[in-house]
Amino acid sequence: MVDTILRTRPHPEQGYRACLGLMRLTKRYGPERLTAACGRALALRSPSYRTVESILKTGQDRQPLPTARPLPPAPFEHENVRGADYYRVQA
Repeated sequence: MVDTILRTRPHPEQGYRACLGLMRLTKRYGPERLTAACGRALALRSPSYRTVESILKTGQDRQPLPTARPLPPAPFEHENVRGADYYRVQA
């Protein structure tokens, strides 16, 4: 998380305060919860101090991450369904 914060700033020095804030959150919530919250923030593609703090305050770090969206159902097969070959123009 720290690496991501420092890389996304125009100058790494701009991310120092956010990184120090993350370390302070360890005192209040513990390293396990902070690690889980950082993982969730990275999964949400929102690597910031405020996101991690919000995740910790609401207890979302204790919930499992949602899985990827299920794939749409495969097209069904039926004798009346025409395939792509039916619409090809024969020259």
